[in-house]
Amino acid sequence: MLEAPEHLKDAKHLLSEQGFATSNTWYHGTSSALVESILQHGLKRSGDQALNDAAKKTMATIGNAFEATVEPVYLTPSKELAYYWAQQTVRERTVRIGDANEPVIIKVTLPDEFNTKVKPDVGAATLLMIEAGERYMAYLAGIYQACGYAVPDIDLKSANRMAYQRTLGMVYYDADIEAALLELVTQ
Repeated sequence: MLEAPEHLKDAKHLLSEQGFATSNTWYHGTSSALVESILQHGLKRSGDQALNDAAKKTMATIGNAFEATVEPVYLTPSKELAYYWAQQTVRERTVRIGDANEPVIIKVTLPDEFNTKVKPDVGAATLLMIEAGERYMAYLAGIYQACGYAVPDIDLKSANRMAYQRTLGMVYYDADIEAALLELVTQ
């Protein structure tokens, strides 16, 4: 994984020995191919229709049925962490649908009544136990070290649910997020 561009390196302002500080500002990493639609229609749960269509087509080719699940909107308190997930989205779109695009970050500013519905992503434990999760943990370790903190030592199977938010910066919002609450992060 590539290091985040300098203008996205915000962990030094958010990270402490207790983990990542949070507020009502969150970030979502995605592909530049999706920005226009996201800024017009908002962040939709399970929103990448092109990837869903590619999975459905692949499953049909091998003779299986594809049933899409409704995923929440994944967020992080840091632009630097969101950049990792944006890179993952770009990689996945490139492999599955041949899309040429760039990683981008969407800033999400939630009103207090919505912000209370942001939840730690404990379901990420299964993701973090496979190769993709190992890459995220390595990326996260680099951020901790660059900020002068010890690499997180977390037992994913028994960690307190808030550790997923504070230590790993992984949260979700289980509803669509309207476009009025979104802004493209630029220089």
